[in-house]
Amino acid sequence: MKQLICLLALCLTACSAPPPAGVTVLTYGSPYAPTHPFSRADIAWMKFVEQRSQGRLKIKPFWAGAVLSSDHSMIEVRHGVVDIGLITPIYARGGAHVLRTQAGFYGGVKSYQDQLTAYDCIAREFPDFSAETQGLKILAVQGGNFPGVLTRSRAVRSLADFNGLRLRAPTELTPVLAELGADPVNMPMGEVYSALAKGVIDGVVAPADALQSMHFNEVAKNFSSVRFARGAYPSRAISEKTWAKLSAEERAVLDESRKVWEQAMLTEITKAEAVGVKFGAANGITFLDFDAADQTKLDTLYNERAASEAARLHTAEGTGDPIYRRMQAVIASINSGADPGCGKAPSAKAGSAS
Repeated sequence: MKQLICLLALCLTACSAPPPAGVTVLTYGSPYAPTHPFSRADIAWMKFVEQRSQGRLKIKPFWAGAVLSSDHSMIEVRHGVVDIGLITPIYARGGAHVLRTQAGFYGGVKSYQDQLTAYDCIAREFPDFSAETQGLKILAVQGGNFPGVLTRSRAVRSLADFNGLRLRAPTELTPVLAELGADPVNMPMGEVYSALAKGVIDGVVAPADALQSMHFNEVAKNFSSVRFARGAYPSRAISEKTWAKLSAEERAVLDESRKVWEQAMLTEITKAEAVGVKFGAANGITFLDFDAADQTKLDTLYNERAASEAARLHTAEGTGDPIYRRMQAVIASINSGADPGCGKAPSAKAGSAS
């Protein structure tokens, strides 16, 4: 694997013409097409970086998985396949257990921005977060729209309807779905269309924006309004080795760009949700109400499973229970309008969430 990564990095370097004097060109990789909402946010970030640096920093993108995968993206960026990349620790095959599991600790969170606030607060206080991103400098954190359930044929209107369904779902939701009698499968979102088309899975836990952005309307029929909580995770990163080579001015531009990037993602994801609902309604998707009493039961089950997973999670300080309890306290403070009392901000060293 390491030899293949090095070969890809060498190929990219060999195929690139030398930049003009005084210009630094950084490569960027994403598994998504340039039309995807994530990529539109990426493009807004690229424009900001070039403008703020007065053309001294330029980003050369590689889209649609041309050089960067979903499940190995952290390793690929760390080893220089691209300088900067869209990373997905929630799909990582190893080495990101805390980052993956903590995404299921956000029961009660009410908005995308609150997801980011809660993540930043916890990442400052628990060293496992920076340990799992060692070799990377995090440039942006990402939350997301709250997902429902899209199915090929079965109508999901109650908890009982989950029984027997094979559903693609993020790792943090697999214990909840298993308890409901479903068969949860974790796979990168880019593989879901094919799996739905072939009947390998019965449905996918995803927000409505996926109806258009992933063309799921072509392979599924029903969208249930059941609401799953979701969390944030580090989503854009630069190789520590590349970061070390940049000038102080270039680093300052990239540090400043974090808020621009995160705001662009919020804007694009929010817009995509509304567009997805409208698109689905016009293209054969049936939108289903979910039983309110069952939604309350699901919210309770979500937190119970999160607490159980936290107790089983191995961290540098024992288990993930302190992370879960602190996350819930932070979310409760945010929801009440109180100061969550976050710990000291991290330094700007590689691997931090700053």
